[in-house]
Amino acid sequence: MITRRSLIAAAGAAGAAAGPSLAAAAGPPRQAPPGFLWGTAISAHQSEGNDTNSDVWLLENIKPTVFKDRSGDACDSYSRYEEDIALNAALGFNCYRFGIEWARIEPSPGQFSNAELDHYERVLEACHRHGQTPVVTFSHFTVPRWFAERGGFEVADGADLFAHYCGRTTERLGPLIGMASTFNEANVPQLVQLMQPMLGHSTVAAQMIAAARKATDSPRFSSLIYADPNLTKPVLLDAHRKGYQAMKAARGALPVGVTLTTQELQSVGDPAFAIEAEKTLYGGWIEAARDSADFIGVQTYSRLRFGEKGLVFPPKGAELTAAGYEFYPQALPTTIRWAHKAIGKPIYVTENGIGTDDDARRIAFIDQALDGVRACIDEGIPVHSYMYWSLLDNFEWSSGYDKHFGLVGVDLKTFKRTPKPSAYYLGGRARQNRL
Repeated sequence: MITRRSLIAAAGAAGAAAGPSLAAAAGPPRQAPPGFLWGTAISAHQSEGNDTNSDVWLLENIKPTVFKDRSGDACDSYSRYEEDIALNAALGFNCYRFGIEWARIEPSPGQFSNAELDHYERVLEACHRHGQTPVVTFSHFTVPRWFAERGGFEVADGADLFAHYCGRTTERLGPLIGMASTFNEANVPQLVQLMQPMLGHSTVAAQMIAAARKATDSPRFSSLIYADPNLTKPVLLDAHRKGYQAMKAARGALPVGVTLTTQELQSVGDPAFAIEAEKTLYGGWIEAARDSADFIGVQTYSRLRFGEKGLVFPPKGAELTAAGYEFYPQALPTTIRWAHKAIGKPIYVTENGIGTDDDARRIAFIDQALDGVRACIDEGIPVHSYMYWSLLDNFEWSSGYDKHFGLVGVDLKTFKRTPKPSAYYLGGRARQNRL
């Protein structure tokens, strides 16, 4: 599965003593504002395991496939959610961003599972027991298989079906949710479009979708990342607006926003190159966030550079992460400033992180990113959170289990969670509310 992290890559002993001293943090001590949310993020499909009714599960298990691994049991977070939430709290965080899985909640059209809603109610109750503000994503790339089979978000009434799911789910779970977003990185199909000239056409991806259509006897089978962005964009925009309205109708006081993939866009030469890239990446979503969102979720990992022929590779000699993209934590303050200027809503950093097996570089990345957050707050920009992606080393879509973004390692056979030094480091800063 081509995702934001894989796209950017294509461009180029337990206990607090296990981590380095907080004194190593760059810059003078600085407290975050009262109420600042420090947290981690995971998604349903990537961590829960056995999401058998989703479109992506089918794509992982069909031949040919672009997926290196099958998600399988993933991190077994569906069963071990209490352990994960308790660990998040013990590390020092005060919020937990996770996804609820539409494919579980509405396994067939119009049929909502009370058992699955009960399950997510228990997850939310666990968050509150452990002092965690639950930040809930209603759709993180996956959709129910039945929804994909009828055309997904390439079909206009897909927006109404999504809104119905949002409304019904919020009626049940809304009183326990701290904050919610309709979509995770709603503009990621536009990132695919932006980077297509470099990536080229994936024959295997096209064959995979063709195989899924044959296997399901559904000639319109559509999975979001592999769909035509010219068709999905207007439907996604409509789905967000209708989903937002349905969630607010169910619980008016619930803060509902949208998260976007917000990489720093730079020109190599004419400034117009980056301006055009910005139009492609954010077209429609700036307006949608202004009129149908209570906050904007910034999700930044690196920078993208554009020249006369489009996307260009990182500069020669630039440090690359293990996930293949440029080590560039200073992108975060740039995208925060962009979101503040372009959208003007309260800003939450809902994802920021690094794929690496060198935990010292993860700590360095976090340090520099938090320096940027501090600078933005000092400028008066309303930044209300820092949520690291991710709590766990989990299933990274088409890259499988090879890319490690987590603060916590996971043994995929025993499911034992092992915090890394970076977990204690960032958790310690969170506990001190220290930017």
